[in-house]
Amino acid sequence: MQTIQAGSAGGPEVLELVELPTPEPGPGQVRVRVAAAGVNFIDTYRRSGLYPVPFPHVVGGEGAGTVEALGEGVTRIDLGDRVAWASGAPGSYAEQVLLDTEHAVPVPAGVDLTTAAALLLQGMTAHYLVASTFPVTPGQDVLVHAAAGGVGLLLTQLAVARGARVIATVGAAEKEDLARGAGAAEVIRYDLLDDLATELPARVRELTGGAGVHTVFDGVGRATFDASLASLRPLGGLALFGASSGPVPPLDPQRLNAAGSLFLTRPTLAHYTATREELLWRAGELLDAVASGTLDVRVGATFPLADAAAAHRALEGRTTTGKVLLVP
Repeated sequence: MQTIQAGSAGGPEVLELVELPTPEPGPGQVRVRVAAAGVNFIDTYRRSGLYPVPFPHVVGGEGAGTVEALGEGVTRIDLGDRVAWASGAPGSYAEQVLLDTEHAVPVPAGVDLTTAAALLLQGMTAHYLVASTFPVTPGQDVLVHAAAGGVGLLLTQLAVARGARVIATVGAAEKEDLARGAGAAEVIRYDLLDDLATELPARVRELTGGAGVHTVFDGVGRATFDASLASLRPLGGLALFGASSGPVPPLDPQRLNAAGSLFLTRPTLAHYTATREELLWRAGELLDAVASGTLDVRVGATFPLADAAAAHRALEGRTTTGKVLLVP
């Protein structure tokens, strides 16, 4: 089978198309023929060496496809079932992958496999942020960074559905249109700001009558972190869930005190899907919303499996909107 392997830590150029033997599922596993694999920033962090992983390794951890082989002891999944996953299947940039059944999410009839592959990791990230990390309630003002990205578009829709007014940040005119289409009430173009750290918070406070927002959802990291803290009202919360612009430097906790007894957390999806029940709850709510037409999943770019390096360049270059997929 064809796979995309990172032979060493480095840039997108280390990704190579490699033929490997078709794997056989072990106990509690199924083999899935991959319909589409999700491309995520965590894949680039592992490829670059920012997150330590062994090399060489087949890249990717998200996707959707059809079950074509069952391992010993598998009872709740049948051959031909359509499943999606956001974990439990390392090496998802491949024609076939082994998936631990504990992490398999059934894909309902009303959702195609490409959409399921585009939804799960970023959708469940958005879900835990608005439902659990800092629960969004009616009447709140929330700031969503990179609102035209994969998480950002879903996060905006989910926050608006929970009754919040979303102030979005984007980096281009066409991305502003996407953010407004997802329900953002206000959009700030950070590409038009001379000093993001001071001008963005000033604009946020102007839009909130001087108060600041209740919550900031920040997946950008280094470039936006100071502006995020400065945009919060007293007792507000900053959820730093990514670092697409680079990691945030060490922080003196006294900054949180001085800025108004702020809350800061660095969450990750694994801790919000620690049980199968929680996984199926979050994924089920999202898939049901897609099937009913109340949640829109934007696939911004699709690349053949062999062009994984180009997909990583597009994602890291912030030239994409919505979800990036690889299709074997």
